[in-house]
Amino acid sequence: MSIEIANESGVDVDTDAVLAVARHALDEMGVNPLAELSVLLVDVDYMTELNHRWMGGDGPTDVLAFPMDEGSVDHGPGENAAAGGEPALLGDIVLCPEVAAKQAAAAGHSSADELHLLTVHGVLHLLGYDHAEPEEEREMFGLQARLLASWRSTRSR
Repeated sequence: MSIEIANESGVDVDTDAVLAVARHALDEMGVNPLAELSVLLVDVDYMTELNHRWMGGDGPTDVLAFPMDEGSVDHGPGENAAAGGEPALLGDIVLCPEVAAKQAAAAGHSSADELHLLTVHGVLHLLGYDHAEPEEEREMFGLQARLLASWRSTRSR
């Protein structure tokens, strides 16, 4: 699994943990091990610009996911690799640590925990999950909680 991360946010972030939770989520979801993902951490101004340009939103948001090619996402373990296909370019996850810190304070947990949650959230969006409808939200948020719990249990061993 090729995951690149760039921290351009100006905030000190444990990027190794962000990479680890992204890798865990992709592994647990059975994504092709040759898949590629990019994670970018940005400041409030840049996230505000991205949110406005791509989502029509006002102000900064916590996470944005930009799928590369939804048709190439491999939901099954090793299907593309076995067929000699190209690895899936999943896309980009953009995180804003400053927004995450505010949400973490409101939720009563650490900024790191919030960034891990948002990373898994972004991965699920890249894999085609959404939360626009109540049923979709239940499925996505339930899966998100299970992935985070399993990742945390592997870290505490």
